[in-house]
Amino acid sequence: MQPLGGGWYLVVDGDKQWRVAVAAEGDATWVFVDGQVARLAATGAGPARGRARSRGDGGVMAPMPATVVAINTSPGQPVQEGDTVIVLEAMKMEMPIKSPRAGIVKAVNCAKGDLVQPGVSLLEIE
Repeated sequence: MQPLGGGWYLVVDGDKQWRVAVAAEGDATWVFVDGQVARLAATGAGPARGRARSRGDGGVMAPMPATVVAINTSPGQPVQEGDTVIVLEAMKMEMPIKSPRAGIVKAVNCAKGDLVQPGVSLLEIE
């Protein structure tokens, strides 16, 4: 693992590489990789409380406190799994937030420039 600065790391496994962001706030640590987010227990004493977003969930949430820099969809628009629906900025790095599944955008609960927190639904897909 190679530090890139600003909470970002380059992880190399054989011929595969990932840019990974790690952020901590209070007793929570978030790991962001390839559009997926995991929340880890800071103590390491037990399993994480759960993913901030899962593939079966229709909600799209921020992986860490961040600012919305772009919204690439609107209510009623179809999206495919893996489409970048929102772009956030945290620690001076942009994070593309990908759709967890295919569907129709039901609601967009944020606006460009909003400061968003983890665990709050930014976008709903039905």
